[in-house]
Amino acid sequence: MSLVLENVAKNFGEVQALKGVSLTLKKGEVVGLLGPNGAGKSTLMKILTGYYTQWEGKVDFFEKDLKTELRAIQKQVGYLTENNPLYPEMYVKEYLQYVADLYRLKNPPIDQLMEQTGLLDHQKKKIQTISKGYKQRVGLAAALLHDPKLVILDEPTTGLDPNQLVEIRKLIRSLGKDKTVLLSTHILQEVDALCDRVLIIHKGEIVLDQALEVLRKDQKQIIEVSFDYRVETEALARIPKVEKVKNTHDFDYEIHIKGSEDLRPVVFDFAHDNGLKILKLQLKNESLEQLFNSLTS
Repeated sequence: MSLVLENVAKNFGEVQALKGVSLTLKKGEVVGLLGPNGAGKSTLMKILTGYYTQWEGKVDFFEKDLKTELRAIQKQVGYLTENNPLYPEMYVKEYLQYVADLYRLKNPPIDQLMEQTGLLDHQKKKIQTISKGYKQRVGLAAALLHDPKLVILDEPTTGLDPNQLVEIRKLIRSLGKDKTVLLSTHILQEVDALCDRVLIIHKGEIVLDQALEVLRKDQKQIIEVSFDYRVETEALARIPKVEKVKNTHDFDYEIHIKGSEDLRPVVFDFAHDNGLKILKLQLKNESLEQLFNSLTS
């Protein structure tokens, strides 16, 4: 079963926000949606959630027509908006129960979702007292209460600290096992870390639709690492198979590797042996960055 868009177009007066977008989103994949500001990402998501009802083309939502069966389809969509509007005066569990009541769920999996999203210890706290990262978790839990087929996440990792980022990434990856996840972000590293496939939209058109595995093939390996202290690039360059090292900003470094072996464990060992703390450690998809720049410049 798939979500199929055929020649979807949307105009705002003389402005063409979407120009005949056609694509297929399959169950069991996490798809990254990239694009510069004004490219059409928000318009596309608002069509899929039913916020916009006047548009051209066709959307087949797992064998249902979005135009004629909108209400039934909305019951199968989970949406975490970028601004994540919550009721700050409500308690965490109280808010999730409120959302469940809106969906008229008889046995909502509130406790299960609070455990999955790390909210159990915060369930009796008012939303206004918890951090931005935990507010994101509340929004994500609310988006999943009704067990949707399609989960749309708009900048879901904004404002998360490194530890929260790891946990939310793990949760999003687990969602992709049996749901269709569309993740909109402006952070290329998030797409590389989370997604099976990437869509790049520019000026209302899909300019790239490609599996991440294909983009990673034959690319040079670059490790982005941040320490809690400045390190001499010469010391990092002595790590076996390191081709060159760039100090990109303060305590941030890019380590260019010869070959395809993942050397992140070696970099971790380097930090441990030298008494350093790692604040960030991730692979950089140079192919994706180059493609994004060339297709949207």
